[in-house]
Amino acid sequence: MGYLNNQLGYRDQLLETRSVIKKDNWVLLEPDGLVKNAIPGYVNCDTTILGSPAMGASFADYIVTVHEGGKNDSIGGDGIETFLYVVDGAVTVKNADAEAALTKGGYFYSPAELPLSFAHSGEGDAKLYVYRRRYEPLEGYAARTVYGNDSDIPWESYEGMNNCYVKDFLPKDFGFDMNMHILKFHLGASHGYIETHVQEHGMYFLTGKAVYRLDDEWVPVKKGDYVFMDAYCPQACYAVGDEGREEELTYIYSKDCNRDVKL
Repeated sequence: MGYLNNQLGYRDQLLETRSVIKKDNWVLLEPDGLVKNAIPGYVNCDTTILGSPAMGASFADYIVTVHEGGKNDSIGGDGIETFLYVVDGAVTVKNADAEAALTKGGYFYSPAELPLSFAHSGEGDAKLYVYRRRYEPLEGYAARTVYGNDSDIPWESYEGMNNCYVKDFLPKDFGFDMNMHILKFHLGASHGYIETHVQEHGMYFLTGKAVYRLDDEWVPVKKGDYVFMDAYCPQACYAVGDEGREEELTYIYSKDCNRDVKL
């Protein structure tokens, strides 16, 4: 099994955790204590399941460390759409439509009918954020393969604020039933509202620190943490830290979209 942080034995603090599990509402997972999961298809990889239907999500997402020779020859397809983001390192990713050499900030979306594969490239380990979800078809529309690097996507002001910015990875059309975004907050910036919406979020924190409101609680979060928010969970955050010492807050997050409520 082993742990995501690769530390064995006792810690200095005995049996402490910031992780909070409130199924069908919200979940915070800190890296310490998360285990590595043995999943068929992942070769020379350390894979940890983050969000899943077991906590109330309609999707599954993962953090994957890809060692030299690491690969997975088939993720998704047969109705499952897949999104892959390179947190660090380099991998080659392909499906039946396209092949891309991705480095840090690279991403690849594969529609539900096309399995995706990846293989380690370059030097040193690669770290990936991987997302899987059953696609909701819509007559007259279809998703398509999308790939690139987040450095080529311009930051846009988030809801009219000049200290909070967003990047959207996927096209805003009805062929896509989800999107992936990165939010960036300057230190001291916050959401303009406590947001409440029907969409779920799976969020992996890339840099910085914040105090995050989840339902009626404020919890500290930082780089390496993961948060799941179910539908209608009130949420907002403040980015915190010392100017010049701390990184700005950034996190990648998923959102279901472009579909009506099923009755």
